[in-house]
Amino acid sequence: MYRWIWHSLPGGTATRSVLALLLALAACALLLFVVFPAVEPHLPFTSVTVDPAR
Repeated sequence: MYRWIWHSLPGGTATRSVLALLLALAACALLLFVVFPAVEPHLPFTSVTVDPAR
């Protein structure tokens, strides 16, 4: 997969490196700001209780 992405990007090595970094940052931003907030209400960790006797 990474080889396919690398060969699909235009330009030389420097341009490809910058574009690959931008793609990775965009993927991280998409996960942090869209995917994780959308999934978080469906996770079972919202009603965690701690037993004070322990």
